[in-house]
Amino acid sequence: MVIETIDLNGPHSFYALSSQLKLNDILPSKISIWKLRNNNPLRKSYISNNIKIEEFDALIKITAEMSRYLYPYIRDILQSRDDFDNNGDTWIDFKKRFIELVNERFNIYSIKVKKIIDPGLNDKFLIKLLFTLSLCSCQNGFEKLKSILIDY
Repeated sequence: MVIETIDLNGPHSFYALSSQLKLNDILPSKISIWKLRNNNPLRKSYISNNIKIEEFDALIKITAEMSRYLYPYIRDILQSRDDFDNNGDTWIDFKKRFIELVNERFNIYSIKVKKIIDPGLNDKFLIKLLFTLSLCSCQNGFEKLKSILIDY
């Protein structure tokens, strides 16, 4: 969701990147990516499917690669949060868009989702997500992100 918050064409970028990474046999269409993303039980359109390890790895590869492309924006957002008095607009815009996307796509009646969209509670959560993406923007980002997700 953070990537979609930063990249307004997130779903299209995911598909384009899957083609670039030669993952078409695992993720043949935008719909296949959408279906995999709907395995998240917090989403409104939750579909309980068993995700295959190849699909899991493909999503991680795409996410790590997207974080590499978006790293300058991620860094800018984090700097805006740290220098709020001089440049807080970027952080405010990011946070507002993130909450809008969560409200639009997630089950807002879930306790977990309520915590995610609560402006008083979500700063630490968003910072953690942004730091995780920035750590995954390096050469071996796939391995880092996969180990973070498995340990989570």
